[in-house]
Amino acid sequence: MPYYESVFIARQDIPTTQVEALSTEFAEIIKANGGEVTKTEQWGLRNLAYRIRKNKKGHYVMFNLDAPAKAVAEMERNMRLHEDILRFLTVKVEELEAGPSVMMRRDERDERGDRGDRGSRPPRGDRAPREASEA
Repeated sequence: MPYYESVFIARQDIPTTQVEALSTEFAEIIKANGGEVTKTEQWGLRNLAYRIRKNKKGHYVMFNLDAPAKAVAEMERNMRLHEDILRFLTVKVEELEAGPSVMMRRDERDERGDRGDRGSRPPRGDRAPREASEA
């Protein structure tokens, strides 16, 4: 069966227990249609890049799926109909990640290291004025 990664964003004003219930509901849809949810990650309440239906934040949840296309289509249909789901995205992948996703590995994201010198340009106020070219 093909592998998929699916992420959905739920509204900010619903409790975490209801987000877990949504995850269970969508996982049951996958199982009922002959698929399997190999991993579920709750990424928590995160800021959105822009407002979606008057929400500035959303609960993010990721699934790793080993399921037929029919099962994924049925899950997406139910997500589209559910009023608590703001957005979802499902992507077909070659293989599923065994460990935690990049979003859950905080140690790699926090250690960006020194960014070094940002250039030798002087501050704006110290620049020499431009010469007017005579044409």
